[in-house]
Amino acid sequence: MLINEPSTYAAVERAFDAYERALTTNDVAMLDLLFWNSPHTIRYGATENLEGYDAIRVFRAQRPGHGLMRTILERSITTFGDHFAVANIAFTRDGEPRIGRQSQSWVKIDGDWKVVAAHVSWMDA
Repeated sequence: MLINEPSTYAAVERAFDAYERALTTNDVAMLDLLFWNSPHTIRYGATENLEGYDAIRVFRAQRPGHGLMRTILERSITTFGDHFAVANIAFTRDGEPRIGRQSQSWVKIDGDWKVVAAHVSWMDA
């Protein structure tokens, strides 16, 4: 199995960058496209545990669309073969003293990279 094969790594970077743009601009339709449409998809947030694509979609639609910009402090992407990857970041937000952390598992499904599991948490700086 190849780790971080350049073309796979670049494809996951593009998917991750699309996610980051969609998240910070509250592009809910794009966020919905980037998550796997399955009852098996999970997103554990700072204040919520969401199980299933539909629960994640409802959360995104109801979430406030402001104060979403953030500064990525660290980013790590690792690909395993050409169908699985993990992406992790540490980030800050203006006015937030804590450091945010985000982990995502990405799987290539039907030719497109999709988030199948995500976790967001905060820690004291």
